[in-house]
Amino acid sequence: MTTALITGATAGIGAAFARRLARDGHDVVLVARDTERLRRQATELHDRHGVEASVLTADLATDEGIAAVEERLGDRRHPVDLLVNNAGFGNKGRYLDVPMADELRMLKVHCEAVLRLTSAAAAVMRDRGRGGIVNVASVAAFVPRGTYGASKAWVVQFTMGAARDLGGTGVRLMALCPGFVRTEFHQRAGMSAESVPGWMWLNADRVVDAAMADLARGKSLSVPDPRYKALLGLARLAPRGLVSRASSTTGRFSPK
Repeated sequence: MTTALITGATAGIGAAFARRLARDGHDVVLVARDTERLRRQATELHDRHGVEASVLTADLATDEGIAAVEERLGDRRHPVDLLVNNAGFGNKGRYLDVPMADELRMLKVHCEAVLRLTSAAAAVMRDRGRGGIVNVASVAAFVPRGTYGASKAWVVQFTMGAARDLGGTGVRLMALCPGFVRTEFHQRAGMSAESVPGWMWLNADRVVDAAMADLARGKSLSVPDPRYKALLGLARLAPRGLVSRASSTTGRFSPK
């Protein structure tokens, strides 16, 4: 029996990963801030799939929260075989309109937590000769989207570089870059998503299915939908200024 640890596990892509992995027979460690919601989710996964589902309450915007998850990932007696770094959020507003404290909190969750948790997991996995890490980024990493896009660009570059450095060790790392996914993400940030065309929305469970298939293929970057693959291809060819203007007209919020 293998074990997967998922951060941001109670909703959206994180919850979809938990459902998929439990259905596949993996024990799961669910990480989020809401203890009661975690417990309900763990009970449901255990009852439905017969796996062991444990909960770890942690706020990854704090050193204490990150350290608690680091400790669990470093437990060699009960090793984690797959880490999914999914926790994240968006801030409403343009640059300089968002309070600096909120910007720094985002960087703590999107960058520092991802770095520390990836490192804690990868060290144990390398010694064991096997393991996988999925760092959830966004297609916003490839277009000008303020601090959110910049933080997700860091996740992509860090993950792909680490994947190269750990090549041949049995540890697989992959950055997952979804587009707009129907989750609680925009609602929590107080963002309206009404201007996003219907065809741009993705289903969280399908995103996870595509991600798991790409991880099994050994990819270090996953863009889990042909529509977004095509859009990113066009964005690479278009002038930077045009991409920036098009990104702004989609609304002041980000995919994920």
